[in-house]
Amino acid sequence: MPRKSTKEPAAIRAPKAWLRRWALWALVAGALVILAAALWHRWAPAGPTFYMKQEARRLGAISYDWTPIGAIAPEMARAAVAAEDADFCNHWGFDMRAIRQVLEAGGTRGASTISQQTVKNVYLWQGRSWPRKALEAVMTPVVEATWPKRRIIEVYLNVAEFDEGVFGVGAAARHYFGVEAKDLSARQAARLAAILPDPKDRSASRPSDWVRKRAASIMDGAATIRRDGRAACFED
Repeated sequence: MPRKSTKEPAAIRAPKAWLRRWALWALVAGALVILAAALWHRWAPAGPTFYMKQEARRLGAISYDWTPIGAIAPEMARAAVAAEDADFCNHWGFDMRAIRQVLEAGGTRGASTISQQTVKNVYLWQGRSWPRKALEAVMTPVVEATWPKRRIIEVYLNVAEFDEGVFGVGAAARHYFGVEAKDLSARQAARLAAILPDPKDRSASRPSDWVRKRAASIMDGAATIRRDGRAACFED
């Protein structure tokens, strides 16, 4: 009896080869788009973001303007880092120690770095989903590789939401305290950092007892990271 061939017919092999080539080109194109976006925002302002535009449509208008890092009180950057990512200067986008601590405690949240939050706010969408987390995991090292730490904290402070329709520390300083971002005191900066990442349910100008205690802890943390050098990567 004639032996049956184990080779696939050419008509089947051709589509498979085409799909593999298409997938490869899609990956290459995606990588180039991510790199181009990161390089562009290395210098260009990163807003208004997709979420800002959504909120502007929903609310009718938002309060936002880009404020360069040199026009932001250094106390604000230190407060944000102390509150959200004390090892910001020492990691490459992911805080593996914090991730291990969260996993050991049985949690699933709480280890997101400032770099990850910046990527999410600038390039991705709100909410939690595996596709978004996967893109965040891919894009965060690219941003870390192409932006200095000072640029990351600058963008973070400019795209963070501080109240409904209030984006960026420049708008937040005027909204809550009637001052420019460069004139924020250490206490005001700590209160702004304390309302993140849930600003719609917290107030920096009318703080709850929890926000007051959180702000006091942040002030201590900001002073500590300044003394021990963990603020050096984003300060002049």
